[in-house]
Amino acid sequence: MEDLGTVLTIWAHPDDEAYLVGGLSALLTDAGHRVVCVTATRGEAGVAHATAAQVEQLARVRTAELEAALSVLGITEHHWLDYPDGGCAHVDPEDAAERIASLIDDVSPDTVLTFGPDGFTGHPDHQAVSRWTDLALARVSAPPRLLHAVSREEVVDPELNEDFGVYDLGRPRVCADADLDLWLQLEGAVLDRKVAALLRQASQTGGLVEAVGLERFRAWVAHEAFAEPLTT
Repeated sequence: MEDLGTVLTIWAHPDDEAYLVGGLSALLTDAGHRVVCVTATRGEAGVAHATAAQVEQLARVRTAELEAALSVLGITEHHWLDYPDGGCAHVDPEDAAERIASLIDDVSPDTVLTFGPDGFTGHPDHQAVSRWTDLALARVSAPPRLLHAVSREEVVDPELNEDFGVYDLGRPRVCADADLDLWLQLEGAVLDRKVAALLRQASQTGGLVEAVGLERFRAWVAHEAFAEPLTT
């Protein structure tokens, strides 16, 4: 982890930061690394056919939940981009890239963690964030190392993924273990913290935990894997 240095993580929705990099973030902050998190939206589009008041209320709930989750992970620096949940694909990519490039200039990270072009789950917001990050990195004079969240060949709980439609929109890049640049198998206190951070985001995780049970959920989120971008 020492090689990661200062880390900037860039995500689309509240809970992405905990699901995909919560364990690593906790380990890094414990080791004294600076970890800065960026979230593109407030996750306000999580209820179908919601009224404007309900959308606003959900944004407030998920804002507070994310702040609580980041506190568990030891992250004290966070930036909202405040783009529309479900609408990132329609955001001017040049505007988003300029904002991210400005953050990269301010933070001077050694490593950036985000989605690959696949968006990990195929979500258009995730894919847009990946594109913005690529554009931003092309603008900075000394680009940091870029790592994408990926999946291992060994799937932890394929039935859960299928039952809850995790990859209905698309699947992540799959890497053999030998091709991973970073792989964490979480256990003990660090897994406890990741799960605690996810449970702080009850509007998104509560139903799943209730359906599958806490122990199965813990096992499902106990792995984090990252790889450098594919070269073309």
